[in-house]
Amino acid sequence: MTGKRKQETILLVDDDVAHRTMLKVNLSGESFHIEEVTDGNEVLPFLNRHKVDLILLDMKMAGMDGLTTLSVLLQAGYTQPVIVLTAFSSVETAVEAMKKGAFDYITKPVDIEELKLLIRRALSFRFLSEENVALKNRLHEQFSFGKIIGKSAAMQEMFTTLSMVAPTDATVLITGESGTGKELVANALHQNSHRSAFPFIKLNCAALNENLLESELFGHESGAFTGATGRRKGRFELAHKGTLFLDEIGDMSLPTQAKILRVLQEGEFERLGGTETIKTDVRLLVATHKNLQAMIEEGTFRQDLYFRLSVVPVMLPALRERSIDIPELANSFLRRFTEKNRKDIKGIHPEALNLLMQYDWPGNIRELENTMERAVILCLGEQITPQDLPPHLLSETVRAMKQMQTDDGYTLRDFEREMIRSTLEKTGNNKSLSAKMLGVARQTLLNKIKEYGL
Repeated sequence: MTGKRKQETILLVDDDVAHRTMLKVNLSGESFHIEEVTDGNEVLPFLNRHKVDLILLDMKMAGMDGLTTLSVLLQAGYTQPVIVLTAFSSVETAVEAMKKGAFDYITKPVDIEELKLLIRRALSFRFLSEENVALKNRLHEQFSFGKIIGKSAAMQEMFTTLSMVAPTDATVLITGESGTGKELVANALHQNSHRSAFPFIKLNCAALNENLLESELFGHESGAFTGATGRRKGRFELAHKGTLFLDEIGDMSLPTQAKILRVLQEGEFERLGGTETIKTDVRLLVATHKNLQAMIEEGTFRQDLYFRLSVVPVMLPALRERSIDIPELANSFLRRFTEKNRKDIKGIHPEALNLLMQYDWPGNIRELENTMERAVILCLGEQITPQDLPPHLLSETVRAMKQMQTDDGYTLRDFEREMIRSTLEKTGNNKSLSAKMLGVARQTLLNKIKEYGL
């Protein structure tokens, strides 16, 4: 006896009763279970109560239209594939819907066989996507990212790499601008390795001159140099069986680089002033904000050492390249500093968050962290507002508007109107880009432009 084929549920969103009936009759025979709602406003309440595998969404409805419904679905985090139904004359709207995340569109009058194929393709795509997510989740199950925050594609790709390399003994070269969190990545790699029960030793190579750096790395014997009054173990010795993290490896001199290379190749070294060869079992993680390839061409970094260090390269993106992560990072810092400073701040005002997302952050996460701590200390209300942010984060327009706040006639609407006007000017009147920069849906921006007569 063969098992029954799984019956997938399709939610049909259409205010045309006759059209809904025709689709339901034709699709029910394909082992689909059809549910119906008559308006976009009914979609979210329905999804909150019922499991749905796919949504057929009409673009033109008397209540909430298809584009708005699609935006609401995305903002609410629903991932079911959406196929939009549109009149042939409104194909441009359907293409706009696909830009907003719709799987595909089909024009009216609907070709039922074409629609059935499209539904099967969408359901297959969803199945493969869910399998891929499940695979990544299984991969990440044993990996804790600690304080590393990031939902952007670049960060998710990096997390996958870290998950695979953490359990190994591979040397990892972590690159990225200052303040991007390279030490956090090194710490996560150690904590998720088989060496986690052993020491995690750190050293910033840029903080010491050559002689002190060698002493810190390899240790010294009594009398090795002026002031060496006794034997001292170096970082390689202290990190035995654990992990050694060398930050700013690009600031190391060529002679010291040669000694590091020997440790990597042979697993041994001598203390300064000593003759005893010491064996060490250390996993090495290194980081730099410098361009090592350019340094190799200049003759200031050894190519053979570079190849040894970059077994697995991990590039941390700059914060300006993943602005989608700024709200989560900012709120994380907000929670930490409100608790530290014993303040009752509920959140970040949308205008302040918009300014945070528009700023380039040359100091990356470290600069954002410092900015949020300052904002928490200065904040007198229940929300972080633009007034609590440093002046350099504000555009010339916003700075001028801060001066206007002493005027009795200044309102939040004035602020919003000026923000939209200045953003449109900055983008050359590009509505889509302006909406993205302002953190609102394009239709919302269009409505505001009309409202303010911009």
